[in-house]
Amino acid sequence: MAPASFTWKDGERTIHFGRNALEAALPALGEGYTLLSTERALAMAPLLGELAGDAFEIPPGGVDELAAELVGHVGPTTRIVALGGGHVIDTAKALAAARAPGRRPRVAAVPTTLGAGEMTAVHPRAAGADTSLPGVRPMLVINDPALSASEPDAQLAASASNALALAAECPATVNTSPLTTLACREAARLIALAYSDVDAPDRETLALAALLSGYAIDSAGYGLHHVLSQTLVRFAGVGRGPANAVMLPHTLVALERRGAPGAREIVALATTLAQRAGAVSLHELGVDEAMLDACADAAVQRTELDAIPPRAERAELRALYAAAS
Repeated sequence: MAPASFTWKDGERTIHFGRNALEAALPALGEGYTLLSTERALAMAPLLGELAGDAFEIPPGGVDELAAELVGHVGPTTRIVALGGGHVIDTAKALAAARAPGRRPRVAAVPTTLGAGEMTAVHPRAAGADTSLPGVRPMLVINDPALSASEPDAQLAASASNALALAAECPATVNTSPLTTLACREAARLIALAYSDVDAPDRETLALAALLSGYAIDSAGYGLHHVLSQTLVRFAGVGRGPANAVMLPHTLVALERRGAPGAREIVALATTLAQRAGAVSLHELGVDEAMLDACADAAVQRTELDAIPPRAERAELRALYAAAS
């Protein structure tokens, strides 16, 4: 079971986790910040809207364009609070990264899904921004399970698939370490434990698992699985959670062939999560054969495939898409 609450000082960032995390972090947030959020997220934490100076609702769409539209609204002294899922948090990070290091706004993230983007410096960039500059990692993370694990059951299972995918993939990358591997093993164990009660998943335990998997991926990076799932999101219009859920039972087999520890052992869990998420086939998610060819063409160009040797070639990528169809 997850601990009730803790505060984790991780270098320059602070992470508040637990049932009282938002209340504990309010002094650090202060007032007058720029808030990025969604209607659903703001309804769950209205106080963050009341304390904001400016507030912007982040609609669906490409993070690159959304961040570019907001660049003129922030300066180097702006504080940005992202309240929402990975789409909102990525937009906040991209917005801050549009400025040069040393002149970047500070970002605080309050996740409302298990996407784990609040723990990483991995994100798209604002259109027109210098992509050679480093990404932005939130300096303040507020993970309250009442928010981060608040999605309805199907969406929660899809988000949990993303966290499980992070936990499975990190130990296989060339940048892994004993510390990230331990975090990944614990994250996978917690996800299995959270779903040991088939009727009611333990949401607090899932929130901690996502935090650990996000910490690991920020250090070790990602590769094969996330290239495939992210390409589906970008080119086929599949949601982030369902894309991870539908691909994971198949990419785990490919990761196991590459020596990923424990990958084979969680195939059954990944399959269960995909079923609970309603994401058991790409065909049912509206992806046709022509789009799979286009996704395979795009995915093979990604340099992140080098992180998990041997590098997957197009034929293997296309076969994995076919297996998930």
